[in-house]
Amino acid sequence: MPFTARTHIRIARPSRDLAAAERFWAEGLGLNVLYRAEAERQPGTHDLLMVGHPDAPWHLELVHGGEPRPTEEDLLVLYLDGPVPQELVDRLTEHGGRRVPSPNPYWNEWGVTVEDPDGYRLVLCRRGWSNS
Repeated sequence: MPFTARTHIRIARPSRDLAAAERFWAEGLGLNVLYRAEAERQPGTHDLLMVGHPDAPWHLELVHGGEPRPTEEDLLVLYLDGPVPQELVDRLTEHGGRRVPSPNPYWNEWGVTVEDPDGYRLVLCRRGWSNS
């Protein structure tokens, strides 16, 4: 099957602490744990956690091992198409996130930026988005 709009996408990132990552992404943001695996302690295996929405054509895979090297421009942007709920920002920070200013004034004007426990940035944008 060719690459289409329905092709599943996996975004994979290294994580220092999968338990901390799960608190942020699942308990803080509200994503579901879709899959979890413990390494078999053999070369080439890793502990991993996949989070997302069950019916979405994407998921975030967090792999224990390796050192995360996020930059200020490594963004995962969620277009909320409405106000960013303060209770969501509070929940993210209560579950290990840290609210940070963006070096890009666009994101400061249109959203809220929160770093996950590994330093990757999540932008909650109050604008909407359409690819059409």
